[in-house]
Amino acid sequence: MAPPTMGEWRDIAAGFYENSSFPNTVGAVDGKHIRLQCPKKSGSLYYNYKNFFSIILLAVCDSNYCLRVIDIGSYGKESDCNILKRSTFGKQLYSGKVNFPPDNQLPGDENGDRQPFVLVGDEAFALSKNLLRPFPGRSLNDRRRIFNYRLSRARQYIECTFGILTNKWRVLHTSLLVEPEFAVLITKACCVLHNYVRRKDSFNIEDTLNCTLQSINEKKGVGNSSSDAKNVREYFVNYVNNPNHSLAWQNRVIA
Repeated sequence: MAPPTMGEWRDIAAGFYENSSFPNTVGAVDGKHIRLQCPKKSGSLYYNYKNFFSIILLAVCDSNYCLRVIDIGSYGKESDCNILKRSTFGKQLYSGKVNFPPDNQLPGDENGDRQPFVLVGDEAFALSKNLLRPFPGRSLNDRRRIFNYRLSRARQYIECTFGILTNKWRVLHTSLLVEPEFAVLITKACCVLHNYVRRKDSFNIEDTLNCTLQSINEKKGVGNSSSDAKNVREYFVNYVNNPNHSLAWQNRVIA
């Protein structure tokens, strides 16, 4: 699973725009709990908020449901945001050092300002110039609800990816009866095999059965964000609400 090149990031962004109509998107990010039997002498480190023991698979996917970046093995009690910030990829992301393509105008917005390429995530992640998350419920208006909906259409790809992964490699439906270090190896193997099968078999109608669009009324998120990050998100808000870039049904969805 080699890190994507700049050209591959561009191809991923083109795929997301074609499939979800969300621009400059180079991946969807989220975490998944991999069930474990209780590790010996681990206390509550692996015990998560869902009330079972786990390690966390944090992943970035493309619009073909392939995993492009993974981080596996963090304690189940940890938050997705902290895991991303501590990971090698996350450190590069939040410091602006990932080899994303240079800022570019959004599709159909040739006279607008250049915008960065971004990952899309849920409210658990910290907003940055290169990671967009939904607006929390306490600050919603119609324009922001539409943005949340459009973001969610791209964000659901990581949820679908995890669904396809676990349904194909059904060992992930049960608790792994091994030590955490071996569970990491099993999960890595499943991820690599998942990508191989996805690229070999391509699209399958069953993929859509694993997709569930989450509520667009988001809960409170985490931390304070920089003004640059907020300005990027506001630009995307204006873009998706512009009649030239809107979807025919988006106003009905948030009504």
